[in-house]
Amino acid sequence: MSAPDRDLWNQDLAPTGEAQRTWRWWHFAALWLGMVICVPAYMLASGLIEQGMSAGQAVATVLLGNLVVLVPMLLIGHAGARHGVPYAVLARASFGWKGARIPAVARAVVACGWYGIQTWIGGGALLTLLGVIMGRSLVGAPIPLLGIGVGQLLSFLAFWGIQLLFVTKGLTAVRRLETWTAPIKLVICALMVWWAMDKAGGLGPIFHQPSAFVDGGPKAGQFWSVFVPALTAMVGFWATLALNIPDFTRFAKRQTDQILGQAIGLPIPMGLLALVSVITTSATVIVFGKAVWDPVQLAGDIGGVAVVIGLLIISLDTVCCNIAANLVGPAYDFSALWPSKITYRIGGWITAGIGVLIMPWKLLETTQGYIFVWLVGYGALLGPIAGILIVDYWLLRKTVLAVDDLYAKDGAYAYRGGWNPAALAALAVGVAPNLPGFLASAAPHLFGGVGAFWTGLYTYAWFVGLGLAGAVYWGMMRVSVGRRGE
Repeated sequence: MSAPDRDLWNQDLAPTGEAQRTWRWWHFAALWLGMVICVPAYMLASGLIEQGMSAGQAVATVLLGNLVVLVPMLLIGHAGARHGVPYAVLARASFGWKGARIPAVARAVVACGWYGIQTWIGGGALLTLLGVIMGRSLVGAPIPLLGIGVGQLLSFLAFWGIQLLFVTKGLTAVRRLETWTAPIKLVICALMVWWAMDKAGGLGPIFHQPSAFVDGGPKAGQFWSVFVPALTAMVGFWATLALNIPDFTRFAKRQTDQILGQAIGLPIPMGLLALVSVITTSATVIVFGKAVWDPVQLAGDIGGVAVVIGLLIISLDTVCCNIAANLVGPAYDFSALWPSKITYRIGGWITAGIGVLIMPWKLLETTQGYIFVWLVGYGALLGPIAGILIVDYWLLRKTVLAVDDLYAKDGAYAYRGGWNPAALAALAVGVAPNLPGFLASAAPHLFGGVGAFWTGLYTYAWFVGLGLAGAVYWGMMRVSVGRRGE
């Protein structure tokens, strides 16, 4: 490529060369298997059980959501495999070299939240592990303002420190770790199903439990009011990766490697994990009289040597998933804000720092908050960005990019001083309709008067945002091209 602008380029953001493109389809499949089999993904389906769905309804909802999100995953991932650029650079084609900082920061902040959530879960696994070994609870006295125990805070910070060791290792170490640990995670899932079947007396009692939505049930007639936002949440769960998937696909040896690897590695393992989750969670209803949706809490309730081994693997699993899913993307995004000063490594440290400040335990207090506020809420922000990227790359540019100009302030993507007004307007239009519903869901005591139309629209947040933003962007860009006579 020609000499790039130093304010827009560094070694981490540069297009990948032939020697760097070594990832085959099995690497992508293993990467996804490693990211999918994690505690937050497990909690998706188990949370739906806690919300009242039957085992079959919960599995179908998770599987459908992941089939939907696979589509933008492959469409946006195509750009990484073809042009070798990360997400933060790809966004310059539609938003402009300055404007691209907005989608980069938006995706990065969400990933920081996820990084904190995974760190909290990993710390909880460590604390539970020590508690099982010592035979007593180590939660400790609650800390004012934070709302968590001293032991919980210390274990959270300890796990946070452990993960920092991997920040300096880069994507190659992450790929190797995911490839080698993926089979172990499958064994753990099989053991969880065996425990559930043993305690519940087989699969029959588990799958014959009716949902809470049947006639005479505690939530009779309310299925669709739970299903629609739940489906949106399932899509939203991987909406972050749907944006920054070029950060990984840029290392693909061939385009078919990223397509095949992702098509195998995302929906199938998610469906199987959902099955494991609902079988285990449904069994807890029979065994304990209530749905235990957190596997770390479940491990503490079960006890025994096997649980110690399981918690160790949960901790390892959390490191694998957290680095791959929640640190790689924002590290590149923060680097793109100031390439001459912020490297991938420094971007990773920034991500880890924000992950602490965001107080992730607040996001996991209830299934209502986790699924319907956190997942649906950030889907309302990221859906419009996905719509703009897809329309720009596939419909307007027909997958053709002037890669050199992505690193030049006066290139084809300069627009107006580095900002593309069409992308900014489309993003605003895509987010705005979902804002009232989000406020009503996140703070009902303050925004309880929001009308049913807006709260109903919010249940489709990701879909509404993607469709509106994509349509507005396409229309404005077509008008702009027509005025220039192109």
